[in-house]
Amino acid sequence: MENEKSVYGLIGYPLSHSLSPLMHNAAFAGLDVDACYKLFPLEKEELDAFFEDLKKEDSTIFGLNVTVPYKERVLQYVDSLSPYAQKIKAINTIVITKDRKLVGFNTDGPGFLAHLAELDFSMENKRVAIVGAGGAARAIISSLCLLPERPQTIRIFDIDRDRARRLLSDLDENMDVGVAEVVKSIDDMNIEIADLLINATPIGMKKDDPCLIDPELIHGNMMVYDLIYNPAQTFLLQVAKEKGAQTANGLGMLFYQGVLAFQHWADIQLDQGIKDKMRESLEKGLTS
Repeated sequence: MENEKSVYGLIGYPLSHSLSPLMHNAAFAGLDVDACYKLFPLEKEELDAFFEDLKKEDSTIFGLNVTVPYKERVLQYVDSLSPYAQKIKAINTIVITKDRKLVGFNTDGPGFLAHLAELDFSMENKRVAIVGAGGAARAIISSLCLLPERPQTIRIFDIDRDRARRLLSDLDENMDVGVAEVVKSIDDMNIEIADLLINATPIGMKKDDPCLIDPELIHGNMMVYDLIYNPAQTFLLQVAKEKGAQTANGLGMLFYQGVLAFQHWADIQLDQGIKDKMRESLEKGLTS
């Protein structure tokens, strides 16, 4: 990394819920690197100027994460993409080189799969239902479609059906998405026989958010995975627990994608001690 005081950070809007600074600043401290990780809550109309400044020689920003709602929008600003990011057309990590070139990566899909592996959940022949068709859903769906042991079906619902169709159409250019389909309504997702239900929407972050899924459809033979990690237990996860389902929030995915993002910025493999510090900081942040 750079000798000067380097800045890394997260762009998105809103960002008040983010725990990413805790994780990455713990890694910098553990590695004794003079750098810091900040939040950059940007409105849509602020993106052009931000990225213009980013390419200036005197900028001290050397790496970024990207979150809702900009994972697809920021593609226009980067100079190149990793092969995987190019396939899925969404990025959550940007490396800024010494000559101020921007390289886009996506660590969401691999981060999600790493957490599933930790949970000892095999995807082979599973029936998957995904609510939401944003950047995170795009990464997850692509990673599932690229698995050698693929799910049997992936049913996708988004209130913006065109967005969901566009997602599949984009992915279809670069990979076999034959197991995935867009459905007209939540009722068509066949949740009552699903093995894995994923909430890839922001609904559940606020206390008064409704539960997107009819509790009657949730059963004990499924896993319910909510990408939201703050709050740690959304209403959807509470309902799922009551029904005896296996549950997980997005903290594990956040951790694994964060480790991969940091390794892209630093161009090193993190040792287990640093990874442990990153995870501990997230878990403390969530309970504090």
